[in-house]
Amino acid sequence: LLHGEENVVCADAGYTGVEKRAEHEGRQVIWQIAARRSTYKRLSKRSVLYKAKRQIEKVKAQTRAKVEHPFRVIKRQFGYVKTRFRGLVKNTAQLTTLFALSNLWMARRQLLNAAGEVRL
Repeated sequence: LLHGEENVVCADAGYTGVEKRAEHEGRQVIWQIAARRSTYKRLSKRSVLYKAKRQIEKVKAQTRAKVEHPFRVIKRQFGYVKTRFRGLVKNTAQLTTLFALSNLWMARRQLLNAAGEVRL
């Protein structure tokens, strides 16, 4: 995700500490890494800090879910689980087509309603 002049990278808790790695030194990146459950588990569920942290984590998870959904559609609906070695141009063309189809798949209900159809 691009956010102004900075690049924003959203990732799950498995990437905790990625900003400290040598290969990322000097990069202009804002890391939005999900917190491990243990960071807010020790807080009281009624505390303001706990509720604020949970809300922040919820926003991060919603962002990741929106980004990951097209990949799920491509894998499950279109069966694309392995890349074949057929050249960068052909693989790029196939993935571009699959992402376009993924957009249509996710918008199918709105498209059918706009066309006056009610069955799926």
